[in-house]
Amino acid sequence: MYYDFTIFVLSFIPIFVAIDVLGLVPIFLSLTSDMKPPEKKKLITDATLTALAVSLVFLFGGRMLFNFLGITENDFRVGGGIVLLVLAVVDLAFTNEKIRTPQTSVGVVPIGIPLIIGPAVLTTLLIVVDSYGYLAAVSGLLANLFLVWLIFRYSDYIIRVMGEAGSKAFAKVAALFMAAIAIKMIRIGLTAMIAAK
Repeated sequence: MYYDFTIFVLSFIPIFVAIDVLGLVPIFLSLTSDMKPPEKKKLITDATLTALAVSLVFLFGGRMLFNFLGITENDFRVGGGIVLLVLAVVDLAFTNEKIRTPQTSVGVVPIGIPLIIGPAVLTTLLIVVDSYGYLAAVSGLLANLFLVWLIFRYSDYIIRVMGEAGSKAFAKVAALFMAAIAIKMIRIGLTAMIAAK
């Protein structure tokens, strides 16, 4: 079966930007600073698998719910674009630690949800499904979650290379790209709505 690599890349990039894994590295390290290496490895795997499970349930169940409610593709493009834009503006205007750091103890829930998979990622997944289909969305998701697992696994080395300031700077750039993607979603949705009248 032929699979277009370009479609994979176009699906991978928005999810990568929404997750912003390099921007999460300092937060992850602060949450797991007191853990022993074996415990941290297990936590990384559990958190990644939890993020995958929640994403797949939302990806397939969310579409069914939206169809039941009569929400169209263009409605979701505009609404999802606005949500992503707000999240991007918040990330750009405020410190990531204050916005994303969970208030509960370290575990699968605060790291898997909402650090790895939050509202921006879930919204982006459904937009990717509308644009490129389920195969592209799932493959893009799997590739990103594997990258998350890999980066968290070697986060100590990555933070030494990038530095905390470099990681934060990357997070700001990712938020800027998220804002641009959000504007694109809104533009496409509104254009299609106007053309349909």
